[in-house]
Amino acid sequence: MCFIRNVSLQNNHKVLTRTMPTISKALLSLLLSCTLFACSAQTVRIAESSNDYCAAIPATNNTMLSEYLAPVSNKMQDKTGVYVLEQGIEAMLSRAWLTEHAEHTIDVQYFIFSTDNVGLIATDYLVKAAERGVKVRVLVDDIMVDASGDELLTLTAHENIEIKIYNPMANIGKNIFDKVINLTTDFHQLNQRMHNKTFTVDGKVSITGGRNVADEYFGYDHQFNFRDRDVLLVGGITSKIQTSFDQFWQSKLSIDVADLVKTKKAANYVPDFTALHQYACNPENFAPSVRQKIKEMPLAIAKIQQQQQLQWLENVEYISDIPGKNNANKFLAGGGLSTEKLVSLLQSAQSNVVIQTPYLITTKATRKILKAIVDRGVDVKILTNSLASNDNLEAFSGYQRDRKALLKTGAQIFEFKPDAKIRQKIMSEVMHEQLQQAPIFGLHAKSMVIDDHTSVIGTYNVDPRSANLNTENFVIIPSKKIAQEVKQGLLEEMQPENAWAITLDWNPDSEESFMKRLKVKLRRIVPKSIL
Repeated sequence: MCFIRNVSLQNNHKVLTRTMPTISKALLSLLLSCTLFACSAQTVRIAESSNDYCAAIPATNNTMLSEYLAPVSNKMQDKTGVYVLEQGIEAMLSRAWLTEHAEHTIDVQYFIFSTDNVGLIATDYLVKAAERGVKVRVLVDDIMVDASGDELLTLTAHENIEIKIYNPMANIGKNIFDKVINLTTDFHQLNQRMHNKTFTVDGKVSITGGRNVADEYFGYDHQFNFRDRDVLLVGGITSKIQTSFDQFWQSKLSIDVADLVKTKKAANYVPDFTALHQYACNPENFAPSVRQKIKEMPLAIAKIQQQQQLQWLENVEYISDIPGKNNANKFLAGGGLSTEKLVSLLQSAQSNVVIQTPYLITTKATRKILKAIVDRGVDVKILTNSLASNDNLEAFSGYQRDRKALLKTGAQIFEFKPDAKIRQKIMSEVMHEQLQQAPIFGLHAKSMVIDDHTSVIGTYNVDPRSANLNTENFVIIPSKKIAQEVKQGLLEEMQPENAWAITLDWNPDSEESFMKRLKVKLRRIVPKSIL
């Protein structure tokens, strides 16, 4: 397997090459590269190790997830356990621990599953689960796949691992001619991506929210990280998440990697994951202190339950678009289930709405909705990225074009600072110990709180792409306690030490260089409909 060795959970020296990945950038790269993400372009591999690092790591407690869930099995029948994962470290530890204790199935659905350090270690965890007999299914969108086709075939050579690629029109198994043809003849379909992010174990516990699988989503990049948010769900609504995953898995848009890659493995090929295992066992790549925290997760779970931070709720809703989003009868438009539900929630607001979105690209329709609820006396506050915290210049260009029109709706707009004080609070302990200077943080969380009693956490950005092109998913949580806690966090991040308050007369764009501002202006050529 020719996985890249980019970074380390302990000694991270990665040069930042991707912060906020954009589909428009990916589409441009189709015309600049003959073979995207090919193994031949990967100059650094996982080398065979002369040391047996895994021998020094004690065996994991083999207690199965069902045994841990036994005390709450009755609650799981008609209620959903809900716990918001604010910190990147707890979001990562939760996924790792659940993978270690999975008994039957792990179903993984992501827009991005990187081959950086977090991605490699996550892959190792999934492989080890498969080696225990757990059936692992991975569904990932085609446009941002880091791994090569051969790497993916190596993984699927294991009898318990299946990988499918969603809407593979641009990357896996495609040559330059395929890419150009798809780009020029079916632009709408090429732009339709799967932005869903779900991680489900044994059909009983799920994690969903804004985080992809890569260093920067869990606070482990030394230069640039994302402020993000997930939610862990136990029982109840997880059955609907499982059903949605199965719907995507069985969709004609999801293609088995073996059907995409022209080169094949021999029928008697047996994959050897020794190098991957040794990589993940190497303390230079996986800090022992992090591994210890995973081992101690049962204690953390017990504490969460004792403090009643895991809320058992009725009427939790899971909303997901269908594969393909809509019937595509309107070019780069058409809406979807997620869009309809969010509009309905916004229009139901009576007193206040607080929104957090990394991309804030509004249309006349969006602004009309916001103005209508503001005119009814609803207080609307929105936090998004500033130019300084935002490396997605295409998206910022879309926001910048209508920023004044948005302010005229009466909504209050705040822009996240790259050196927000909150980053000291949300950085992992490992990063605090290693770094003399905190990295830049950009906003990536997609959350909303309505009238202090309903929270929405998921993947939906306030932009035309989420509204019309990307499939999205989110959870609606009817809990005053959770709403108040999430809202408190959102408002804290709007404070002067964390964000700038934007007015019709002032914005912080001038904080950035002339060249960066010029690049934003030049990107006005990109249609807002694909941003």
